[in-house]
Amino acid sequence: MSDNAIAKARAQIDAAGSQRPQIKSFFDHATNTISYVVHDPATRRAAVIDSVLDYDPAAGRTSFASADTIIAHVKAEALTVDWLLETHAHADHLSAAPYLQEKLGGKIAIGEHIVTVQRNFGKLFNAGSDFQRDGSDFDHLWADGDQFRIGEIPVTVLHVPGHTPADNAYVVGDAVFVGDTMFMPDYGTARADFPGGDARQLFRSLRRILELPPQTRLFMCHDYLPEGRDNYVWETTVADERAHNIHAHDGVDEDAFVAMREARDIALSMPRLIMPSIQVNMRAGHMPAPEDNGIRYLKIPVNAV
Repeated sequence: MSDNAIAKARAQIDAAGSQRPQIKSFFDHATNTISYVVHDPATRRAAVIDSVLDYDPAAGRTSFASADTIIAHVKAEALTVDWLLETHAHADHLSAAPYLQEKLGGKIAIGEHIVTVQRNFGKLFNAGSDFQRDGSDFDHLWADGDQFRIGEIPVTVLHVPGHTPADNAYVVGDAVFVGDTMFMPDYGTARADFPGGDARQLFRSLRRILELPPQTRLFMCHDYLPEGRDNYVWETTVADERAHNIHAHDGVDEDAFVAMREARDIALSMPRLIMPSIQVNMRAGHMPAPEDNGIRYLKIPVNAV
């Protein structure tokens, strides 16, 4: 079966030439998350990918040090932010997209399958009729194979479900921002046991990404320092992943991957910030509406997950 989206992405990467984005990474130690500012050096138009809002769960307080570092970089480089891109509704950190939008502008965008996540978790959190489960909290929803530009640099969107139903990878020039679909070769791949996750879908999404040209640069959303490595890293290539990914290197078949992934996932604990993160991120980074006392609340369902 032909894969038109992958064909578009391959053609884009092969034709990239000098149209390579400038990429600045920001590592958040509290959540092991890497955010990115990606810009076109010719036009200085930019996108922010997977931003982090600082959150103290014990105090229920948010702060903006991580996002302010991004803002300082954007201003120092005289960039114009057109897009605030989310690879998926993260379960390990809260998005700072609304705060960045207020300070820098840009449209908040995610994959169109966020509506599935909103339906699943809207029900879990008893979000009520004021929470629209149609993706309208976001400014734009992407479909598989959609194309747009950051300045003059082309971008192709790939739908890569499995970790969640709504995961996207963004192919920007010759670089791919893979979200949580995969990690560095020595750490492997994402879990697939969240509501709507599917290990078989995840394997097929991994193989789609690994069909891209071998020199393609891959940028991770997380690094967790596997045993034997003491420095954080988050950039690799398709060739390195195909040769060395401990879960999904060439030669691993789908059934073996699914058996491995499902066995590993059973033993994993839930992410520390999953409850607040999903409630906020399914709303495009916005908090739930204030209640009649003027205070906003994040819920914790008991014995429901």
